[in-house]
Amino acid sequence: MTLQVVLLSGGSGTRLWPLSREAYPKQFLPLAGEDTMLQETWARVAPLGGAAPIVVANEEHRFLAAEQLRQAGAPTPAIVLEPTGRNTAPAIAAAALQAMAGGDDPVLLVLPSDHVVRDPGAFRAAVQQAMPAAESGALVTFGIVADTPETGFGYIQAAPGKGVRDVLRFVEKPDAETARGYLDSGDYYWNSGMFLFRASGYLRELERFRPDILAAVRAAFDAATRDGDFVRLDREAFAGSPSDSIDYAVMEKTGHAKVLPVDIGWNDVGSWSALWEVSEQDADGNAHHGDVIAVDSRNSYAYARRLVALVGVDDLVVVETDDAVLVARKDKVQQVKDVVARLKSDQRSHAVLHREVHRPWGSYDSIDADDGFQVKRIKVKPGGRLSLQSHRHRAEHWIVVRGTARVTRDNDVFELHANQSTYIPLGAKHRLENPGAETLELIEVQSGGYLGEDDIVRYEDVYGRS
Repeated sequence: MTLQVVLLSGGSGTRLWPLSREAYPKQFLPLAGEDTMLQETWARVAPLGGAAPIVVANEEHRFLAAEQLRQAGAPTPAIVLEPTGRNTAPAIAAAALQAMAGGDDPVLLVLPSDHVVRDPGAFRAAVQQAMPAAESGALVTFGIVADTPETGFGYIQAAPGKGVRDVLRFVEKPDAETARGYLDSGDYYWNSGMFLFRASGYLRELERFRPDILAAVRAAFDAATRDGDFVRLDREAFAGSPSDSIDYAVMEKTGHAKVLPVDIGWNDVGSWSALWEVSEQDADGNAHHGDVIAVDSRNSYAYARRLVALVGVDDLVVVETDDAVLVARKDKVQQVKDVVARLKSDQRSHAVLHREVHRPWGSYDSIDADDGFQVKRIKVKPGGRLSLQSHRHRAEHWIVVRGTARVTRDNDVFELHANQSTYIPLGAKHRLENPGAETLELIEVQSGGYLGEDDIVRYEDVYGRS
């Protein structure tokens, strides 16, 4: 039986703001090691073999997911693009349809791409232990052996026994007293959101309990367009699917639900305090990432791009990025989502974008701006090619810092090297490319009456952007 890994790569980027943003959620960040969480998720399951992964991702994240998996050495994935978020039940249905498109019926190993697993060997052993049940038609989930009365997770009550066993019930996030009772009973486990089942088995149960979801997803998949490795679900059809989780739609209703309890060092890193828990701590309980000095401080977490000093503080989270700083009590970090909600209601870009914005060709960083001008640091990957475009309201000056730039300006095509520059007049059709083997870096100075990112008229684009 073929094993098909499915990586769920959604997320709104709210719980770990300001490091994660809507356009750059936590699975694309190296939070618990040198690799990003998406890359670590793939590395965890790659030794199990099987086909190239199927990734279900937001359309805006498609190039991030593809590039990070390429860097991790993953076989070229099929990336199913959700035009809008509809929760896990529709997302997994789309993955199952993709897995069966060639006539196979593999066992799907469905994994969120933003969890920490400290014992990947134990997790792989658990997958192999659960495979026979999944091959026989069970919908298996992995229950995490609880070691604290955690109120931030849902729980699964398992039938008595050992190994894979029946699910008695799923329960919502409990209050503290109820959680202590669950922990003392010994038959409740944290709901990990990881699953193992045959593609056809999941679709069968989804059709039984939520035929409206399956009908909408099937229509979106049948009408999907395919662009290289991207499967673009039909926008209108997918938007017609109700939004529901796999737990509510299927697992709480089916008679085929099984659970395998596992002790694998799991954490969903759902808050800054959770990241503190899974990070290496010093003798005073402090954990940090970056250039941090802690003096007379305890049980605090700091993430720094520049030097950050903690003096005489306890139980704090301090996160410093290029355009925002978060200071919070560790027991109040769940309220970070309220900050993001405020930013969105005020229509501030800090909820969605970092100062450095990633694009399929590379990135740009707005390093200075004032009335009538903006300065950007632009990086173009080897082989990267921006769209052929023009601007109605601004002119641009380009100064190459490193690498080789191929410039199209109206009817002229020429190359620039380090310390050379050019001028793009207002209204000129232009394109920037990197024909070299190293990253192209340049400084762009924009001048004009309006400098918004929507002042772009695209004529050609190799990345399929309108």
